[in-house]
Amino acid sequence: MNKTFKEIAQTLKNAPGWQQKYREIMLLGKLLPSMPDILKTHDALVPGCESKVWLYLDFDLEESCIVLVGDSDTRIVKGLLALILSLYNGLTPTQILSINAFEEFEKLGLISHLSPSRGNGVKAIVERIQTMAAQK
Repeated sequence: MNKTFKEIAQTLKNAPGWQQKYREIMLLGKLLPSMPDILKTHDALVPGCESKVWLYLDFDLEESCIVLVGDSDTRIVKGLLALILSLYNGLTPTQILSINAFEEFEKLGLISHLSPSRGNGVKAIVERIQTMAAQK
């Protein structure tokens, strides 16, 4: 996916209502490449998500940054995952730990529209990324 978080955020901010934001999130899910099956291991599953979400983190030594790959078995969660990955990909572990993702999502008007289970899933994904970044 070639869209930056800033570009995605601008699109979501300009969306006239929740239905249009939802549509944009679904389109993000289509843009997120499928994760290779070899990376979809039990260890890559994110606990706390109702849907299956796989997350893989690698550290690019040359660039000194985190590279995240993820996938989900549902379209809306895959779109939310694409949004989350755009926020964190290419950052250092210190930068990742300094970002309040929920504040960023609240600015976009997303949190209040997510069901409790999807909100918990987003929280679990963010916490998993932060935990993995802290270990690098």
